[in-house]
Amino acid sequence: MAGIYIHIPFCRQACLYCNFHFSTTLKHKNDLIEALLKEIAMTEPFTAGEIIETIYLGGGTPSLLSADELKSIFSLLHSTFPIAENAEVTLEANPDDIAPENVRLWKEVGINRLSIGIQSFFEEDLKWMNRAHNAQQALQCIAEAQQAGFNNLSVDLIYGAPTLTDENWKYNVDRVLQLQVPHISCYALTVEPKTALQQFISKHKMQDVDPDQQARQFLQLINWLNKAGYEHYEISNFSLPGRRSRHNTSYWQGKPYYGFGPSAHSFDGIKTRSWNISNNALYTKSITAGILPVEKEVLTKTQQVNEYIMTSLRTSEGVDLNKIKNVFGENYYNSICKTVSLLGKEHVVVNDERIILTKEGKLFADGLAAALFAD
Repeated sequence: MAGIYIHIPFCRQACLYCNFHFSTTLKHKNDLIEALLKEIAMTEPFTAGEIIETIYLGGGTPSLLSADELKSIFSLLHSTFPIAENAEVTLEANPDDIAPENVRLWKEVGINRLSIGIQSFFEEDLKWMNRAHNAQQALQCIAEAQQAGFNNLSVDLIYGAPTLTDENWKYNVDRVLQLQVPHISCYALTVEPKTALQQFISKHKMQDVDPDQQARQFLQLINWLNKAGYEHYEISNFSLPGRRSRHNTSYWQGKPYYGFGPSAHSFDGIKTRSWNISNNALYTKSITAGILPVEKEVLTKTQQVNEYIMTSLRTSEGVDLNKIKNVFGENYYNSICKTVSLLGKEHVVVNDERIILTKEGKLFADGLAAALFAD
C-alpha cells in the first residue's frame, strides 16, 4: 500500500509563521496545474500493481482549486494508479473556502476527508497570524462541512501565540469538542527562519514566543483531550478511536508515498527519498520540457535507523526495539538500549520492548530522539 501527496503552492495571503513553499499570486496557476498533471503522467510506480490507500492535497491552500482543476487531477490519478475503493482522500481547506457549492464539488470528485485550518476562534489571534479568514468563518465552517455530509474532519489549532491566553486556549479546544470533530491537530507556534514572524521578532516589532506558555498549553491540551476520550497518537495529533489520519500515519510507519508538485517529497518505502524543486517557475519550465525537477538521496543504514527513531518516537506506539534488532541489526539495538538506560524515566519508559515518551517527555521529543540516534 502507498500514499499520494499533492502540493498546491498557492495562498490568498501569507501567514506570518508559515515556512512552507507557496505563492500569493495566482497568475501562473493554470500553467502550474498543467505541469502537475504532466508530472503525474510521467511517474513510474515503485512496484507493479501497488495499491494507493491514501491521497492528500496539501499546500498552500488546495481549497483554492477550481472544479475543473480538481476533476482533472482526480481523473488522471484514477487512470494512472490503482486506487483502493476505501481510500482516504483528504483536502486541506481554509474556513473562508468552505461554502455549500465548494463542499458539494469536493464530495463529487471523491474527497471524503477535510483538514480545516482553523488555528483559533478569536479575531485577535487570526489578525496577529495574518490569516485569511475571520472568527465568524472559523465558527461556521465546521457546521457547514458537517451539514454537507463531511463527518471525517480534522481541525488545526495553534497554541503558544503571544495573543492566546490560557482561557482562550481552553475555549478553542472546547469549541472543537462541542462540534464533535473526530480529529484534532495542534501545533506550537514556531518561529521559523526567513519567515515574516522571525523578521518582526528580530526587529522587536513583535513579541517573541514564551516557551513556558507553550509547554503549559501543550500539557493542558493533553489533559483536556485525554479526558474527552481522544487518543494522543502522535505529538501533534489527537483522534477519537478509529479516526486517526491514515495518510499521516503512513509517514510515521515508513510506508511508500508519491509526492507531486513543487517542493513535494517522495519515498520508496525502503531507502530512497526524492524531492521536487521548491520554485514554481522552474518546476513548470522543467516539467514542460519533459524533465522531472527532482533530487534524490539514498539513505545509509544509520540514516534509516535514525529516521525510524525520529518518526516512531513521536507516536504512541514508540520505538520498537525488536524491529531495531531484526531489521537493522544487533549493534544498533545494543547501542540504543545502552543510551535509553541513561535517559530519565520521567521522559521515556521502556514497555514491552518499546521506547515510549511520557507526557513530560513529549515536550522534549526532538532532543530525546537526537540522543537516541546511532552514530
